[in-house]
Amino acid sequence: MKHGKKYVDAAKLVDRTKFYDTNEALDTVIKTATAKFDETVELHVKLGVDSRHADQQVRGAVVLPNGTGKKVRVLAICKGENEKLAQEAGADYVGAEDMTQKIQQENWMDFDVLITTPDCMGLVGRLGRILGPRGLMPNPKAGTVTPDIARAIKEAKAGKIEYRLDKTNIIHCPIGKVSFGAEKLAENLDTLMGAIVKAKPAAAKGQYIKSCAVAATMGPSVRINPTKFGV
Repeated sequence: MKHGKKYVDAAKLVDRTKFYDTNEALDTVIKTATAKFDETVELHVKLGVDSRHADQQVRGAVVLPNGTGKKVRVLAICKGENEKLAQEAGADYVGAEDMTQKIQQENWMDFDVLITTPDCMGLVGRLGRILGPRGLMPNPKAGTVTPDIARAIKEAKAGKIEYRLDKTNIIHCPIGKVSFGAEKLAENLDTLMGAIVKAKPAAAKGQYIKSCAVAATMGPSVRINPTKFGV
């Protein structure tokens, strides 16, 4: 893959042979972010597990202390009293059959997170083929299927993110914007890594954190020493 001049120049600032400590890595990511927009900083963690086995899945959600810097649009699918609670909590869209029909018939997708209550999972379940491939299907492990819908909405708005393994056993997650600065990004990174370490499956053998790197949207990745996380 051929990269542009800005990327090539930025890549020269990164020592590919070195493992950086967290703050130095994030300082380097900020220096190499040269786009005209406020780039997102992502964490990429390769785990020593096999996602093909159910007992080695790693998935969950965590509220980042400094948020993600992104305005999160929340769709709440619920009924009765929960509709009022969802609106008061700040959901952007609230409904039940009307919303599921809008998604099915109009392919409407103007939301980032779908939160529902257990009694509405029958409705939402019909949308599996549409929501699943987009990573939008609610899940109790991620806290997006819950009886306490108001709390889930407030957490989503505050910067709650879901982490999960992809097919290559890597977790990719945003930890904020370049404009946050290294200190706030480090707080978010440590919170996310703490959750991933805590979620280590009992069936995982050997080194759990295989590799760890951070990168801005348009910049090169910077490696962090995986041994600092103690697993």
